[in-house]
Amino acid sequence: MIKSNNNLNSKIFDASDISKPWDKDNQAWWDWYVTLADNNDKKQKIINANPLPNIAIPNDDEVLSELNEPYDLTNDQIKFFKKNGFIKLKKVFSPGTVLKLRAKLISLLKYHFKVDPDKEANDRFLSLEMIWLNNSLLRAYVLSPRLGQISANLLEVPAVRLYHDNVLAKQSGCGRTPWHFDDHHFPLDTNDVVTAWVPAQPTPIEMGPLSFAYPLDVHKLVNSVSFEKTGTRYDREITNIFSKNKVSINETPFELGEVSFHHNLSFHTASRNRTNLSRVVLANTYYRDGARVVNSPTMVSGDWQKFMPNVNPGDIAASPLNPICWPV
Repeated sequence: MIKSNNNLNSKIFDASDISKPWDKDNQAWWDWYVTLADNNDKKQKIINANPLPNIAIPNDDEVLSELNEPYDLTNDQIKFFKKNGFIKLKKVFSPGTVLKLRAKLISLLKYHFKVDPDKEANDRFLSLEMIWLNNSLLRAYVLSPRLGQISANLLEVPAVRLYHDNVLAKQSGCGRTPWHFDDHHFPLDTNDVVTAWVPAQPTPIEMGPLSFAYPLDVHKLVNSVSFEKTGTRYDREITNIFSKNKVSINETPFELGEVSFHHNLSFHTASRNRTNLSRVVLANTYYRDGARVVNSPTMVSGDWQKFMPNVNPGDIAASPLNPICWPV
């Protein structure tokens, strides 16, 4: 009888069964996702972040001009990305352009969450998406030909589309982001996918910058680890396997204007934010033009139909909300 009940319970709840689509909003997805991280540094004290630099902020026309300027990549940088699955590039944006972005994002977060993300509702991971649809300046940041060109050149593809943007505010005290790779989250039939991660302030180690495991093929070490929708086992197993195999980890601060680009198979994480300011980031994901939606998106793909309206599994991923960002 006990054996029968156990079998019944296993059928009712299977932590590794992620086949059902996500049925809540994007913020609920992030509230769930951060619970999957193993956090062992909660006792570390919150420290004061350095004040944001007091510099001149460019006007909108100056920002638009900068966002359209090309960024010259070297062959060595492209080779580094292909081998390691990530690259951090300095001076992608000027300091003033980044601080103007932060002010816009903080204002947007205040409006949507009715709190000051730098002072209230601590410990939470706030998220907004699709911000480019309702603000012309933010649209320029998200659809920036500068970011699109870098993404296309790193992937060595002729054209890239926007999957979606994401404003990510890891508030003071908010814990780790679990180890993961984005292939879980993007229901696309291609590996020609890259995310531009744009910190909107200087991001020291204490603030929890993005960290990357490399080279790119380290994902093969953990392919057999099954993702689970509850608990921290997946995150802990990834950590243990990387440690056992002495996998290299890049965890370094981000200067103001520095941007990282990571491949959808790149395993990455981020530490707890131990500063008194929110770690605000604009993360834009771009993919090869011509890709299709996979046949069976899962709950880990999140609210993907919001990002690609009227596109069905198996269809070419090219809705009006997925414009080509490069070439322009």
